[in-house]
Amino acid sequence: MFKQKRIGILGTGKMAEVMAGTIKKMKSVKCHGVASRSEERAQEFASEYNIKVAYTSYEEMLLDDKIDLIYIATPHSEHYANMKLCIESGKNVLCEKAFTANAKQAEEILTLAKEKNVFVAEAMWVRYMPMLTTIKGILSSGIIGEPTMLTANLGYAIADKKRLTDPELGGGALLDLGVYTLNFAAMMFGKEIEKMDSACVLTNTGVDASESITLTYKDGRMAVLNCTMNGLSDRRGVIYGPKGYIVIENINNFASATVYDMNYKAVKSVKAPKQITGYEYEIYSCMEAIDKGEKECWEMPHAETLRIMRQMDELRAQWRVVFPFEREEACELLTGEVEETVPEDMDIEA
Repeated sequence: MFKQKRIGILGTGKMAEVMAGTIKKMKSVKCHGVASRSEERAQEFASEYNIKVAYTSYEEMLLDDKIDLIYIATPHSEHYANMKLCIESGKNVLCEKAFTANAKQAEEILTLAKEKNVFVAEAMWVRYMPMLTTIKGILSSGIIGEPTMLTANLGYAIADKKRLTDPELGGGALLDLGVYTLNFAAMMFGKEIEKMDSACVLTNTGVDASESITLTYKDGRMAVLNCTMNGLSDRRGVIYGPKGYIVIENINNFASATVYDMNYKAVKSVKAPKQITGYEYEIYSCMEAIDKGEKECWEMPHAETLRIMRQMDELRAQWRVVFPFEREEACELLTGEVEETVPEDMDIEA
């Protein structure tokens, strides 16, 4: 086990709340401080979760040499700028998924992290869960034969949330929900994809509300992935083979895996081990990696973060979904001008 580590939380939204609550119950880890664009909100958050320091700004937190890792829990549109600020200050970073708004931003962040010799990881929490090893073990055991197809569904009724519908914040179902289905397919079937087809329904703000994605692999396997912000789904992942199929309950936080035989009879079932929230696994992985002097987590290596980001770029290109700040960035490359895209007084935390 690693030595006592201190974490700083950047952002005070829902995910930050879950992380703060998780850290309170963890061993060898404590939340040392929290930063928000609103000093008042930071103070409220610190008081609620018994956090020692409420910083007056993001920059103030970066000056604190007691922090071993900064967890970023802001909207997708802010991940790039927030990570860049942290890395340039020499701070290790764990950033919520989706890692950035697009692959170009991700490439720049990972290049900068390498230059600054700083640890960076994407908080794709299911990648770090011990239940993933269990599921992969069942799959590789041959109990359903050689898998030929999988499906994954993830949907929530969250279309009323600004961070989901506002293009300025990198909204849309893909970066928030579809990223889980793409990661599920990657974890189960790998990366040898031959082609990617999709269909999408847009919101009236121009971001993706619902989508169906079909991945065809070079060996003939297929993955059909569905997600929506407009309604609840069963959240199931199902892997099909000639001898049966495996049903994974909740691809967003693995709950159980049940194997069915050719007669549709359940022959094996495994439940996930007890956990605090599930967030603890990514924290422990980061801390162990930092202790060893590593700059990424083996569970979610940089190469996989980039590959998934490029997939999402390709999908948005198919749907012609472009965020306003991406257009502005393209103009900046041509004109050399840089403009602020987020008003200072906007509450943009997730």
